[in-house]
Amino acid sequence: MLNILSILIGLVALPIALVGFVPLLGALNWLAIPIAIVGAAIGFLSRQHSGRNFNIFVIIVGCVRLWLGFGIL
Repeated sequence: MLNILSILIGLVALPIALVGFVPLLGALNWLAIPIAIVGAAIGFLSRQHSGRNFNIFVIIVGCVRLWLGFGIL
């Protein structure tokens, strides 16, 4: 059950991170990353690893975008 909750949280964070790829909207990743961290924390409590791994992927996507845009662009 926690794995499904983790995946659902990741599905909320992923569109926010993808919208953050639009130029001048990169600051949305500052919102997506904490949401995905919460999802990953819930995924760590689960026996299955798919929810945790999905949220880690979203965190990496958001961090790479912030790195490319110098944290604000």
